[in-house]
Amino acid sequence: MKKNKSILYIIAIIVGLVIVNAISSSVYQRFDLTKDHRYTLSDVSKSLISDLDSPLVIDVFLEGDFPSEFRLLQTEVKQIVDEFQLESNQIFVNYIDPVKDEATRQQYIEELTNAGLEPFINTDNSTGKVTQDIIFPWAFASYKDQTLKIPLLKRSITLGLPEQINNSVQSLEYAFADGFSKLVKAKEKKIAILKGNGQLDDIYIADFLKTIKPYYNLAQFTLDSVATNPQGTLDNLEQYDLIVSAKPSIAFTENEKLVLDQYTMNGGKSLWLTESVIMDKDSLYNATGTGVSIMRDLKLNDFFFKYGVRVNPTLVKDLYSAPIMLSIGEGSQAQMQPIQWQYSPLAASNPNHPITKNLNLVKFDFTSPIDTLKNSIKKSILLQSSPKSKTEGAPKTISLDNVTQAPDEESYNLGSQNLAVLLEGEFSSVYDKRVLPFKVKNFKSKSTATKMVVISDGNVVKNEVIKNRPLELGFDQLTGKSFGNKEFLLNTVNYLLDDTGLINIRAKEITVAFLNADKVNESKGTWQFINIALPLILLGLFGFIFNYFRKRKYAS
Repeated sequence: MKKNKSILYIIAIIVGLVIVNAISSSVYQRFDLTKDHRYTLSDVSKSLISDLDSPLVIDVFLEGDFPSEFRLLQTEVKQIVDEFQLESNQIFVNYIDPVKDEATRQQYIEELTNAGLEPFINTDNSTGKVTQDIIFPWAFASYKDQTLKIPLLKRSITLGLPEQINNSVQSLEYAFADGFSKLVKAKEKKIAILKGNGQLDDIYIADFLKTIKPYYNLAQFTLDSVATNPQGTLDNLEQYDLIVSAKPSIAFTENEKLVLDQYTMNGGKSLWLTESVIMDKDSLYNATGTGVSIMRDLKLNDFFFKYGVRVNPTLVKDLYSAPIMLSIGEGSQAQMQPIQWQYSPLAASNPNHPITKNLNLVKFDFTSPIDTLKNSIKKSILLQSSPKSKTEGAPKTISLDNVTQAPDEESYNLGSQNLAVLLEGEFSSVYDKRVLPFKVKNFKSKSTATKMVVISDGNVVKNEVIKNRPLELGFDQLTGKSFGNKEFLLNTVNYLLDDTGLINIRAKEITVAFLNADKVNESKGTWQFINIALPLILLGLFGFIFNYFRKRKYAS
């Protein structure tokens, strides 16, 4: 009887284990116990891949034997890709080491570089011997007949590698979700690129247009027809979700301003890259090396004033600025050298806003300060000059000869100047309780909730052109440095038009702890002794004591 009970008990245990295994194999659940929930995808990310009807293939090139910082990024990339794969069985991933095989290494490097995947050259001299590693912190995502690149490393000209890795880890979900969005979502929103008021030619905003084209439908829109058919122009303009005015140089008429005002009142978004002072670097490249800055009146002062900002007719000079390349010396001894140029502030970003979080420095050229005025509109400062700034009135003669003179640092004491401002809320019409320049159908004095960004320098969107070929926006060919202009403008457009909340993923906070490399190097010997020699010493000591007491026991 007792034996039968034991057999039943064993059978019950086996049956229970089978049931538990069957349940556990069919029910799978992961728990993100990290404090910052770094492995929990947002609802926006999940919704992007919820309806995939074809395989989405990810090729990750961040594979190989890397320094510790990149090993961390490598691990985080695999974790976030795993999370996406758990949400959809249509996502497939390949991890590729492009430099592993010596036979195909150079070919891979050339192909990836030609595809726009700029390698990261990591130099390491911690061991006393200088070594260099070629790393491709990129991925390709392919869906149906489309393929695009996804950057895995957020580079910065001011931050060290640990900080760049930390920013990259924080942005990984956004980087992948943003790429998936371009592949999966159909373009719905329409952007009007305003023309007719002296805005920049297409070749000077070519890289900006190329950057936003995968997201939105683009079209030129001229306000010239306002003169003959203002209501029809307004009706046509209201078909667009966003207008972009890139460095206008011809004043706006009252009819044009009323069309733009009513476009805003009907919920239209707008991005203004406008200037109050006429001055360009090209104006200085002449025989005398001088130019004169003069005020520019676009007739928009009352326009922006009513909405809550004022672009002042002065120039910002900043000690923390980008260099200008000048020929120093005479004759055959002359050499091109980078000299600090206080008229090109390197703007710091607002770390708490999704548009500018983890953003590289944004380069300005001859920009003006923006004042914010009290009204009901919410104002967010996106970009500012450094605290070591001052302003300079117009007209003013500006000379390249001044570059070689040491600036009077004590005069740069006005503090940070606002250079880009986001306005959000219900705007009041500029023409409220005023005589209208033309009769408007369904005139509105108060807008629905909308957004507007005002940037006080049109050069922020302007790419350089060499031999009739536009260069990358934010890339300075003379100094070889890249700035954050492109990412800033893309984030701005995405924020203005984002109804899905995708841009808000950029605000995700993830804290990554790094070892202090200098301290590790200094105390390397100590920790090697603790981890290698000390256990052997303790083991030997234990053996000696054990044998000592063993001998005493049996000796007696």
